[in-house]
Amino acid sequence: MHLFDLRVYYEDTDLAGIVYYANYLKFIERARSEWVRALGIDQTQMKAQGLVFAVRRVEADYLSPAYYDDQLCVETHVLPGSGARLVLRQDVKRGEAVLFSAVVTIICMTIDGTITRLPAAIRQALGLK
Repeated sequence: MHLFDLRVYYEDTDLAGIVYYANYLKFIERARSEWVRALGIDQTQMKAQGLVFAVRRVEADYLSPAYYDDQLCVETHVLPGSGARLVLRQDVKRGEAVLFSAVVTIICMTIDGTITRLPAAIRQALGLK
């Protein structure tokens, strides 16, 4: 599990001071980027080698609103995947309350858009076969 803390800023909210729904996707993207970095995976180096990660699918549940100035935490958990796809559950929490939950499927592809297996070093870092 990886934890990523963030605070809700005014720019993250709508007119009512509630986090705008699309910003949860930004929050979980930032958390994934930091998680990948913490695993020692250099995405700039990956791109130089012709490979990039891409989101293939997102299943999202909006459970309760977050508000301006809330302190939130994104929990990222690896779910069973394969050598060609990575599946994550990401929960945005305020304290123990889950406000947003998503299952995100990530693929690896070449710069020209061809889907490919995750590199062996990445599969090993993620505990995948």
